[in-house]
Amino acid sequence: MLDFTKRNFITKQFLLFLIIGGINTFNGTLLSFGFSLFLQANVAFVLGYILANMIAYLLNSFFVFNSKPEIYKYIKFAISYVPNFIIQSVIVLIIYNILQLHQLIAYVIAAIIGVPITFLIVKRFAFGKNDAEIL
Repeated sequence: MLDFTKRNFITKQFLLFLIIGGINTFNGTLLSFGFSLFLQANVAFVLGYILANMIAYLLNSFFVFNSKPEIYKYIKFAISYVPNFIIQSVIVLIIYNILQLHQLIAYVIAAIIGVPITFLIVKRFAFGKNDAEIL
């Protein structure tokens, strides 16, 4: 387990993924909050998430995986974020709708969930790194 962790998460690639994730978190939070000024909070979250995800794909392509952006890779990248999207949507639903905390708090907390799993899925599925490199 320690070797798996070192090979996958104690790397320059994962650090860059985290930095871009931070940028993506900022973009998604800002976009979602901006949309929430004139749309319902859950709808605003979805729109902010989608736009931030497009930006994240480009940044990951250029800086993390050194890959030329291509539509089929973007589709795979977007699919890679489905588990993350589900987790974040549930968090927003619970924190905003059930606990009735401010939507900005819900967006920020939702954004920090699922990063390591998302990294592995993106690395393997979207950018085609083989199992030997992951496991």
